[in-house]
Amino acid sequence: MAAFYDRIWNAGDLAAASELLSEDMVFRGSLGAELRGRAAFLGYVQAVRGALSGYRCDILECVAEGPQAFAKMRFSGAHAAPFRGHPPTGLILEWQGAALFRIDGTTIADIWVLGDLAALDAMLARNHATV
Repeated sequence: MAAFYDRIWNAGDLAAASELLSEDMVFRGSLGAELRGRAAFLGYVQAVRGALSGYRCDILECVAEGPQAFAKMRFSGAHAAPFRGHPPTGLILEWQGAALFRIDGTTIADIWVLGDLAALDAMLARNHATV
């Protein structure tokens, strides 16, 4: 999981997906609909990283058992482009969430992420009002 966040999300190394994610992986992120396949997931990564400059996913805690892992997460980035219906503010956004992973052999097959969207939307609304 650490390599997934460090390489794909934090460094923007989209080529790492071929070794870290199964071809038919399923991703359900809190910012959008369920996505199937690496290509759809990488489009989501590009959209989020494009809207939030310097985007980071930090693992705060992690528990793993068998083929599953659960992590408490912190997400952050500078609001550089339209995001969740709000024009860019340039301000740093930060919110927490959780991610559940299922590993199939050596690759990630399923990811389900829940983010604190109420806190994120409140921050966006507050930041939009002050810019």
